[in-house]
Amino acid sequence: MRIAVDAMGGDYAPRAVVEGAILAAEELGVEVILVGKPDAIKGELRRLKYESSRKVRIVPAEDVVKMDDDPLYAVRHKLDSSMAVAIKLVKSGEADAFVSAGSTGAAYGIARAILGRVRGVTKPAIAVVMPNRYDQTVVIDAGANVDCSPKDLVEFAVMGSIYAESILGKPNPRVGLLNIGTEEVKGNELVFGARPLLKEAPINFIGDVEGRDVMAGTVDVVVCDGFVGNVILKFGEGLANLIVEMIKTQLFSSPLSKLGALLVKGRFKRLRRKLDYAEYGGAPLLGINGACIIAHGSSPPNAIKNAIRVASEYVSREINLQIERKLQGLRG
Repeated sequence: MRIAVDAMGGDYAPRAVVEGAILAAEELGVEVILVGKPDAIKGELRRLKYESSRKVRIVPAEDVVKMDDDPLYAVRHKLDSSMAVAIKLVKSGEADAFVSAGSTGAAYGIARAILGRVRGVTKPAIAVVMPNRYDQTVVIDAGANVDCSPKDLVEFAVMGSIYAESILGKPNPRVGLLNIGTEEVKGNELVFGARPLLKEAPINFIGDVEGRDVMAGTVDVVVCDGFVGNVILKFGEGLANLIVEMIKTQLFSSPLSKLGALLVKGRFKRLRRKLDYAEYGGAPLLGINGACIIAHGSSPPNAIKNAIRVASEYVSREINLQIERKLQGLRG
């Protein structure tokens, strides 16, 4: 398995990216292609006392997509950037998948321009895995498409269902349409248009769900437009950070509570790990004609390693082929 990694993408690039790539190469047994400025990458390899080998190699790219670059500008003018060169490696067959912690908008635009869409997909979407009471919930779309049609939501539901079953191991995943209530008299034009189509789709559609259901564990896939999905994602990240900080504050507020903290240290670590986005790796761009995984912009090395793991699983389980077949069946 060969994974092309944008070594210059992310808040802590190239340091965290290179370190995470090495972890992936050593622990997962994949070949990692680090794409970016050779001197910067080699400097990080020397710092880590890691000699480039067949497990980790470098492909040069001098240009970089900055986090604040306009996505349309990046698509038009930065096709020699580390992000674009890494995606081109997937296009040419020199890599099996692409990973970046850089600009999500730019990655989406460049990947769509270079790789195109899976046959039958109108709008590729971002699928984010979020923790719930029992395990995980897939939220799709999480920011790729602000304006969506009812048919788009059906495609998102099909793709999200496939991802939940193949990657998260959820048989016959429960799919819910995000709404302001579970009653069918509620909703906006998009919800009213999508609901009857979802009822006829080849998925386990359980009806409308509310925001609280995302983390309640009552649904496996939550479908919504990208505007709403991105708000949920950012709110969830903020809430998780708040919970961890509040618990830490209470645990270390007094000598007695510090003693109690020692007793619950293991459980607190497990909770923190469950809420940590680094454990989930990255979000796939479902519907892009290639395996493209976007990691959090602030990804530490462990998050990069897990994003590479997700990319490897995505390819080995043939997610795109499953999407194409399912959507062909949907259209008859």
